Amino acid sequence: MNTELTFELKSICFDEKYHPADSTRLTTNFANLARGASRQQNLRNTLRMIDKRFNDLAHWDNPEGDRYAVELEIISVEMYLNGKSCDASFPLIEILKPSILDKATNKYIDGIAGNSFSSYVRDYDFSVLLPEYNLQRTEFKTPENFGDLHGKLFQEFVNSNVYKQRFDKQPVICISASTSKTYEQTGNQHPVLGTEYQQSELSSTDQYFAKMGMKVRFFMPHNSVAPFAFYFYGDLLNDYTNLELIGTIATMETFQKIYRPEIYNANSAAGKLYQPSLKHQDYSLTQIVYDREERSQLAIKQGKFTEEHFIKPYKHVLQQWAAEFAI
Repeated sequence: MNTELTFELKSICFDEKYHPADSTRLTTNFANLARGASRQQNLRNTLRMIDKRFNDLAHWDNPEGDRYAVELEIISVEMYLNGKSCDASFPLIEILKPSILDKATNKYIDGIAGNSFSSYVRDYDFSVLLPEYNLQRTEFKTPENFGDLHGKLFQEFVNSNVYKQRFDKQPVICISASTSKTYEQTGNQHPVLGTEYQQSELSSTDQYFAKMGMKVRFFMPHNSVAPFAFYFYGDLLNDYTNLELIGTIATMETFQKIYRPEIYNANSAAGKLYQPSLKHQDYSLTQIVYDREERSQLAIKQGKFTEEHFIKPYKHVLQQWAAEFAI
Protein backbone atom coordinates (compact mmCIF):
# COMPACT_ATOMS: atom_id res chain seq x y z
CA MET A 1 0.00 0.00 0.00
CA ASN A 2 1.73 3.19 -1.22
CA THR A 3 -1.05 5.73 -0.87
CA GLU A 4 -0.67 8.21 1.97
CA LEU A 5 -3.15 10.94 2.81
CA THR A 6 -1.89 14.19 4.27
CA PHE A 7 -3.82 17.30 5.23
CA GLU A 8 -3.22 21.02 5.28
CA LEU A 9 -5.34 23.57 7.14
CA LYS A 10 -6.03 27.08 5.94
CA SER A 11 -8.07 29.63 7.84
CA ILE A 12 -9.75 32.99 7.40
CA CYS A 13 -11.86 35.11 9.74
CA PHE A 14 -15.61 35.09 9.25
CA ASP A 15 -16.62 38.67 9.96
CA GLU A 16 -18.58 41.42 8.23
CA LYS A 17 -15.65 42.00 5.84
CA TYR A 18 -15.52 38.36 4.76
CA HIS A 19 -15.36 37.54 1.04
CA PRO A 20 -15.45 33.86 -0.01
CA ALA A 21 -12.19 32.60 -1.48
CA ASP A 22 -12.25 31.19 -5.01
CA SER A 23 -11.82 27.69 -3.59
CA THR A 24 -14.67 28.00 -1.07
CA ARG A 25 -17.74 25.82 -1.56
CA LEU A 26 -20.52 28.27 -2.36
CA THR A 27 -23.07 25.87 -0.88
CA THR A 28 -21.48 26.54 2.49
CA ASN A 29 -23.86 28.50 4.72
CA PHE A 30 -21.44 31.31 5.48
CA ALA A 31 -20.34 31.70 1.84
CA ASN A 32 -23.94 31.91 0.62
CA LEU A 33 -24.60 34.82 2.99
CA ALA A 34 -21.50 36.73 1.88
CA ARG A 35 -22.54 37.41 -1.70
CA GLY A 36 -24.79 39.93 -3.42
CA ALA A 37 -25.96 43.44 -2.57
CA SER A 38 -26.94 42.53 1.00
CA ARG A 39 -23.69 40.74 1.85
CA GLN A 40 -22.34 43.10 4.53
CA GLN A 41 -25.69 43.58 6.23
CA ASN A 42 -26.24 39.81 6.09
CA LEU A 43 -22.93 39.19 7.81
CA ARG A 44 -23.39 41.91 10.41
CA ASN A 45 -26.87 40.67 11.34
CA THR A 46 -25.76 37.04 11.47
CA LEU A 47 -22.86 37.80 13.80
CA ARG A 48 -25.13 39.94 16.00
CA MET A 49 -27.64 37.08 16.26
CA ILE A 50 -24.88 34.66 17.28
CA ASP A 51 -23.60 36.99 20.02
CA LYS A 52 -27.10 37.62 21.34
CA ARG A 53 -27.98 33.93 21.48
CA PHE A 54 -24.68 33.09 23.18
CA ASN A 55 -25.30 35.64 25.93
CA ASP A 56 -28.91 34.46 26.32
CA LEU A 57 -27.67 30.97 27.12
CA ALA A 58 -24.58 32.04 29.13
CA HIS A 59 -26.68 34.18 31.46
CA TRP A 60 -24.87 33.53 34.76
CA ASP A 61 -22.59 36.38 35.93
CA ASN A 62 -23.83 38.23 32.87
CA PRO A 63 -26.36 40.80 34.17
CA GLU A 64 -26.28 43.04 31.08
CA GLY A 65 -26.35 40.16 28.62
CA ASP A 66 -23.23 41.33 26.80
CA ARG A 67 -20.31 39.64 28.56
CA TYR A 68 -19.33 37.41 25.63
CA ALA A 69 -18.53 37.93 21.96
CA VAL A 70 -18.13 35.08 19.48
CA GLU A 71 -15.43 35.22 16.82
CA LEU A 72 -15.56 32.70 13.98
CA GLU A 73 -12.77 31.24 11.89
CA ILE A 74 -13.35 29.33 8.65
CA ILE A 75 -11.10 26.27 8.52
CA SER A 76 -10.51 24.78 5.06
CA VAL A 77 -9.00 21.30 4.85
CA GLU A 78 -6.91 20.47 1.79
CA MET A 79 -6.11 16.79 1.27
CA TYR A 80 -3.08 15.48 -0.60
CA LEU A 81 -2.48 12.02 -1.99
CA ASN A 82 1.13 10.97 -1.42
CA GLY A 83 2.41 14.29 -0.14
CA LYS A 84 2.31 17.92 -1.19
CA SER A 85 4.74 17.35 -4.05
CA CYS A 86 2.03 15.36 -5.81
CA ASP A 87 -0.57 17.03 -8.03
CA ALA A 88 -3.32 14.90 -6.50
CA SER A 89 -4.84 17.36 -4.03
CA PHE A 90 -8.44 18.19 -3.23
CA PRO A 91 -10.42 20.57 -0.97
CA LEU A 92 -11.88 18.03 1.43
CA ILE A 93 -14.05 19.90 3.96
CA GLU A 94 -14.74 23.28 5.51
CA ILE A 95 -15.85 23.97 9.07
CA LEU A 96 -16.32 26.94 11.37
CA LYS A 97 -14.33 27.19 14.59
CA PRO A 98 -15.65 29.63 17.23
CA SER A 99 -13.58 31.45 19.81
CA ILE A 100 -15.37 33.14 22.69
CA LEU A 101 -14.10 36.42 24.07
CA ASP A 102 -14.94 36.86 27.74
CA LYS A 103 -14.95 40.65 28.03
CA ALA A 104 -15.00 40.47 31.83
CA THR A 105 -11.59 38.78 31.91
CA ASN A 106 -10.37 39.79 28.42
CA LYS A 107 -9.52 36.15 27.73
CA TYR A 108 -10.43 33.85 24.87
CA ILE A 109 -12.08 30.46 25.26
CA ASP A 110 -11.77 27.90 22.47
CA GLY A 111 -15.02 26.68 20.96
CA ILE A 112 -15.66 23.32 19.30
CA ALA A 113 -14.62 22.64 15.71
CA GLY A 114 -17.26 21.28 13.35
CA ASN A 115 -19.78 24.12 12.98
CA SER A 116 -21.35 24.44 9.49
CA PHE A 117 -19.58 21.27 8.38
CA SER A 118 -19.48 20.99 4.59
CA SER A 119 -17.89 18.47 2.30
CA TYR A 120 -17.36 18.11 -1.44
CA VAL A 121 -17.51 14.33 -1.21
CA ARG A 122 -20.82 14.51 0.66
CA ASP A 123 -22.16 16.73 -2.14
CA TYR A 124 -21.15 14.02 -4.60
CA ASP A 125 -22.74 11.26 -2.53
CA PHE A 126 -26.11 12.97 -2.03
CA SER A 127 -26.43 15.15 -5.15
CA VAL A 128 -24.89 12.90 -7.83
CA LEU A 129 -24.44 9.28 -6.73
CA LEU A 130 -27.73 8.84 -4.86
CA PRO A 131 -30.04 10.40 -7.52
CA GLU A 132 -28.34 8.43 -10.30
CA TYR A 133 -28.62 5.19 -8.33
CA ASN A 134 -32.38 5.73 -7.83
CA LEU A 135 -33.15 7.01 -11.32
CA GLN A 136 -34.90 3.86 -12.54
CA ARG A 137 -36.02 2.52 -9.16
CA THR A 138 -39.58 2.55 -7.86
CA GLU A 139 -38.39 2.34 -4.24
CA PHE A 140 -35.73 4.71 -2.90
CA LYS A 141 -32.58 2.89 -1.77
CA THR A 142 -28.95 3.64 -1.02
CA PRO A 143 -26.08 1.87 -2.79
CA GLU A 144 -24.00 -0.72 -1.02
CA ASN A 145 -21.16 0.95 0.90
CA PHE A 146 -22.84 4.35 0.57
CA GLY A 147 -20.84 6.90 2.57
CA ASP A 148 -17.95 4.54 3.28
CA LEU A 149 -15.28 6.58 1.49
CA HIS A 150 -16.46 9.88 2.95
CA GLY A 151 -16.58 8.41 6.44
CA LYS A 152 -13.08 6.99 6.21
CA LEU A 153 -11.65 10.23 4.82
CA PHE A 154 -13.22 12.19 7.67
CA GLN A 155 -11.96 9.80 10.33
CA GLU A 156 -8.49 9.89 8.81
CA PHE A 157 -8.52 13.68 9.15
CA VAL A 158 -9.85 13.74 12.72
CA ASN A 159 -7.22 11.21 13.79
CA SER A 160 -4.37 12.96 11.97
CA ASN A 161 -1.58 14.86 13.69
CA VAL A 162 -2.63 17.94 11.72
CA TYR A 163 -6.04 17.89 13.43
CA LYS A 164 -4.67 17.11 16.88
CA GLN A 165 -2.06 19.88 16.69
CA ARG A 166 -4.71 22.46 15.79
CA PHE A 167 -7.69 21.34 17.93
CA ASP A 168 -7.71 20.17 21.54
CA LYS A 169 -11.02 18.30 21.33
CA GLN A 170 -12.88 16.17 18.85
CA PRO A 171 -15.45 17.86 16.60
CA VAL A 172 -19.17 18.21 17.20
CA ILE A 173 -21.38 18.68 14.15
CA CYS A 174 -24.79 20.24 14.79
CA ILE A 175 -27.39 20.16 12.01
CA SER A 176 -31.15 20.11 11.52
CA ALA A 177 -33.17 17.15 12.70
CA SER A 178 -34.50 15.00 9.86
CA THR A 179 -37.90 15.92 8.41
CA SER A 180 -38.54 12.21 7.73
CA LYS A 181 -38.54 11.21 11.41
CA THR A 182 -40.69 11.83 14.48
CA TYR A 183 -39.00 12.83 17.74
CA GLU A 184 -40.22 12.24 21.28
CA GLN A 185 -39.08 13.94 24.48
CA THR A 186 -37.24 11.64 26.87
CA GLY A 187 -37.58 13.63 30.08
CA ASN A 188 -33.80 14.13 30.20
CA GLN A 189 -32.75 17.75 30.73
CA HIS A 190 -29.28 19.25 30.29
CA PRO A 191 -28.47 22.73 31.67
CA VAL A 192 -27.22 23.96 28.27
CA LEU A 193 -28.33 21.49 25.61
CA GLY A 194 -31.85 21.54 27.03
CA THR A 195 -34.58 18.93 26.47
CA GLU A 196 -33.49 15.65 24.94
CA TYR A 197 -35.51 13.99 22.19
CA GLN A 198 -35.15 10.54 20.67
CA GLN A 199 -36.33 8.92 17.45
CA SER A 200 -37.52 5.39 16.80
CA GLU A 201 -34.93 4.65 14.09
CA LEU A 202 -31.89 6.23 12.47
CA SER A 203 -32.37 8.51 9.48
CA SER A 204 -30.24 8.19 6.33
CA THR A 205 -28.24 11.18 7.57
CA ASP A 206 -27.65 9.49 10.93
CA GLN A 207 -26.42 6.39 9.11
CA TYR A 208 -24.14 8.54 6.94
CA PHE A 209 -22.60 10.19 9.99
CA ALA A 210 -22.23 6.78 11.61
CA LYS A 211 -19.88 5.93 8.74
CA MET A 212 -17.82 8.88 10.01
CA GLY A 213 -17.68 7.14 13.39
CA MET A 214 -20.09 9.61 15.01
CA LYS A 215 -23.03 9.00 17.33
CA VAL A 216 -26.09 11.25 17.48
CA ARG A 217 -28.27 12.77 20.19
CA PHE A 218 -31.09 15.29 19.81
CA PHE A 219 -31.60 18.28 22.10
CA MET A 220 -33.77 21.41 22.10
CA PRO A 221 -31.96 24.16 24.06
CA HIS A 222 -33.82 26.62 26.28
CA ASN A 223 -35.82 29.14 24.19
CA SER A 224 -35.24 27.13 21.01
CA VAL A 225 -38.30 25.91 19.12
CA ALA A 226 -37.07 22.60 17.67
CA PRO A 227 -34.49 19.93 18.50
CA PHE A 228 -31.09 19.83 16.80
CA ALA A 229 -29.05 16.78 15.83
CA PHE A 230 -25.65 16.72 17.55
CA TYR A 231 -23.12 14.32 16.00
CA PHE A 232 -20.12 13.57 18.19
CA TYR A 233 -17.41 11.18 19.35
CA GLY A 234 -16.96 10.20 22.99
CA ASP A 235 -19.36 11.73 25.54
CA LEU A 236 -21.25 14.81 24.34
CA LEU A 237 -22.46 15.80 27.81
CA ASN A 238 -19.18 15.43 29.68
CA ASP A 239 -16.36 16.02 27.21
CA TYR A 240 -17.19 19.69 26.67
CA THR A 241 -17.73 22.69 28.91
CA ASN A 242 -20.98 24.65 28.99
CA LEU A 243 -19.43 27.60 27.16
CA GLU A 244 -18.02 25.33 24.45
CA LEU A 245 -21.45 23.81 23.88
CA ILE A 246 -23.10 27.25 23.89
CA GLY A 247 -20.70 28.37 21.15
CA THR A 248 -21.93 25.54 18.93
CA ILE A 249 -25.60 26.13 19.73
CA ALA A 250 -25.47 29.90 19.20
CA THR A 251 -23.67 29.54 15.88
CA MET A 252 -25.75 26.75 14.42
CA GLU A 253 -29.13 27.94 15.67
CA THR A 254 -28.48 31.25 13.95
CA PHE A 255 -27.72 29.58 10.63
CA GLN A 256 -30.72 27.27 10.98
CA LYS A 257 -33.04 30.21 11.66
CA ILE A 258 -31.80 31.81 8.46
CA TYR A 259 -32.11 28.91 6.04
CA ARG A 260 -34.66 26.66 7.73
CA PRO A 261 -37.02 29.21 9.32
CA GLU A 262 -40.03 26.86 8.92
CA ILE A 263 -38.45 24.68 11.60
CA TYR A 264 -36.07 26.80 13.66
CA ASN A 265 -37.80 30.17 13.50
CA ALA A 266 -41.30 28.78 13.96
CA ASN A 267 -43.70 30.77 16.12
CA SER A 268 -44.46 27.81 18.40
CA ALA A 269 -42.08 25.36 20.04
CA ALA A 270 -41.93 21.61 19.48
CA GLY A 271 -44.07 19.57 21.86
CA LYS A 272 -43.49 16.17 23.44
CA LEU A 273 -43.95 14.51 20.04
CA TYR A 274 -42.54 16.39 17.09
CA GLN A 275 -41.88 15.99 13.37
CA PRO A 276 -40.00 18.81 11.60
CA SER A 277 -41.52 20.03 8.34
CA LEU A 278 -40.37 22.53 5.71
CA LYS A 279 -44.05 22.92 4.77
CA HIS A 280 -44.87 24.50 8.12
CA GLN A 281 -46.54 27.91 7.61
CA ASP A 282 -46.43 29.52 11.06
CA TYR A 283 -42.92 30.95 11.15
CA SER A 284 -41.04 34.24 10.94
CA LEU A 285 -38.31 35.29 8.52
CA THR A 286 -35.04 36.83 9.61
CA GLN A 287 -33.85 40.06 8.00
CA ILE A 288 -31.11 38.11 6.25
CA VAL A 289 -31.16 37.27 2.53
CA TYR A 290 -30.54 33.62 1.74
CA ASP A 291 -31.12 31.76 -1.55
CA ARG A 292 -32.01 28.19 -0.60
CA GLU A 293 -32.86 27.14 -4.16
CA GLU A 294 -29.52 28.34 -5.46
CA ARG A 295 -27.79 26.42 -2.67
CA SER A 296 -29.42 23.18 -3.83
CA GLN A 297 -28.38 23.81 -7.44
CA LEU A 298 -24.80 24.51 -6.38
CA ALA A 299 -24.68 21.28 -4.40
CA ILE A 300 -25.35 19.36 -7.63
CA LYS A 301 -22.79 21.41 -9.54
CA GLN A 302 -20.12 20.90 -6.90
CA GLY A 303 -20.96 17.23 -6.55
CA LYS A 304 -20.27 16.82 -10.27
CA PHE A 305 -17.02 18.77 -9.84
CA THR A 306 -16.02 16.23 -7.20
CA GLU A 307 -16.86 13.35 -9.49
CA GLU A 308 -14.83 14.80 -12.36
CA HIS A 309 -11.76 15.97 -10.42
CA PHE A 310 -11.54 13.51 -7.53
CA ILE A 311 -13.75 10.41 -7.63
CA LYS A 312 -13.11 9.31 -11.23
CA PRO A 313 -9.40 10.23 -11.63
CA TYR A 314 -8.38 8.58 -8.36
CA LYS A 315 -11.00 5.84 -8.18
CA HIS A 316 -8.59 2.90 -7.97
CA VAL A 317 -6.21 4.67 -5.59
CA LEU A 318 -9.09 5.59 -3.27
CA GLN A 319 -10.57 2.10 -3.41
CA GLN A 320 -7.23 0.58 -2.46
CA TRP A 321 -6.73 3.07 0.35
CA ALA A 322 -10.27 2.56 1.68
CA ALA A 323 -9.91 -1.24 1.57
CA GLU A 324 -6.88 -1.06 3.87
CA PHE A 325 -8.14 1.79 6.02
CA ALA A 326 -7.82 1.31 9.77
CA ILE A 327 -8.04 3.67 12.76
